[in-house]
Amino acid sequence: MIFFYYFLTWVAFCFFAPFIFLLSFLKSKYKMSLKSRFFLYKNLHQEKTDVHFHACSLGEVRSIKELSLVFNSRISTITQTGFECAKEFCKKVNYLVFENFLPFWFKPCKVLVIFEAEYWLMLVFMAKFYKAKVILLNARISDKSYKSYQRFSFFYKKIFSYIDEVFAQSDLDKARLENLGAKNVKIFKNIKANLEIKNTKNYTKPKEKLIIFASTHRGEEELLLDNFTLEENEKLIIAPRHPERFEELENWLLNKGLEFEKFSSLEDKNKKFSKKILLLDTLGELVNFYAISDLVVLGGSFVEGIGGHNPIEVAHFNNVLISGKFIYNQKALFEEVENVYFCEDLKELNAIIHHSNLKAKISKKENLNPIIQTIQKGIDARKGL
Repeated sequence: MIFFYYFLTWVAFCFFAPFIFLLSFLKSKYKMSLKSRFFLYKNLHQEKTDVHFHACSLGEVRSIKELSLVFNSRISTITQTGFECAKEFCKKVNYLVFENFLPFWFKPCKVLVIFEAEYWLMLVFMAKFYKAKVILLNARISDKSYKSYQRFSFFYKKIFSYIDEVFAQSDLDKARLENLGAKNVKIFKNIKANLEIKNTKNYTKPKEKLIIFASTHRGEEELLLDNFTLEENEKLIIAPRHPERFEELENWLLNKGLEFEKFSSLEDKNKKFSKKILLLDTLGELVNFYAISDLVVLGGSFVEGIGGHNPIEVAHFNNVLISGKFIYNQKALFEEVENVYFCEDLKELNAIIHHSNLKAKISKKENLNPIIQTIQKGIDARKGL
């Protein structure tokens, strides 16, 4: 099966490469990552190391930081934001290449740690080829994904045959993973709840109640604003999830006739804004406003197909937290947060915003020692390799 699959990766690469090459120029967020993954642009060399951590994007990379600092580590990631984040605390960072390049690109390690649902057959195969221990960390399978996993269970059984140990987020995830062939599955709380969260700048809190519509997606801003009335003693920040939507949302607010300011245009060093609405059109600033806000409406949860976003940052700063009902990708994390208000009917949103006052807080953090010990055992068992 491995050789047939590897042949298919080359067929897929030859077919899709021209389109991907063009896409890497058309969208700035793919400018480096796609060229590095599919054409090895500035990505030919990978250093040997004890532990190879693989995580997809920004949130996942941040979650493995504490673990990676314990060991002689290298990190591979897929997205540009994940890569830039990893470079802040690790010297050995690469984009994970397309699978057809893995047999001659992947360098030996003693332990491979894969974060969440990064199921790359050639990656785990190459790790086992070099006799590495393979650990799947923070594993989960959402309700939406499980049916498709079952349809291709033969493929996932092959992947899990190369994985030595799995840390699943819940009993349900454990049962689903075992049904797909996973072995040595342990329950361990979502380690994203252990994120070290700090604001990078200190802004002055406005005298008005500060509300944030955070990490919103297309269509959510309109849904939320149609069911919410901004009162005299309130200010609102709208923070879209994806930077490519900044201009789109700016034009939408103009067309709606709403008065607003853009964060990127604020000249005051404390980023005070005089209008009732601020469009947060700069990456990396949301956490700084969580630190001074009163209430956060967390997006990605009011429209189907996204599955919610991580509530840990919001809860860390003890904001009042409101979420929609579509959180199937973040259930385990929401279980780590107390006092979340769930708005299942948008007609109730205005009342919930204006009458809710219980602040969200994070449950006790999990000790990472069991994972650290498992990785260390893998290193110790392979010292002669």
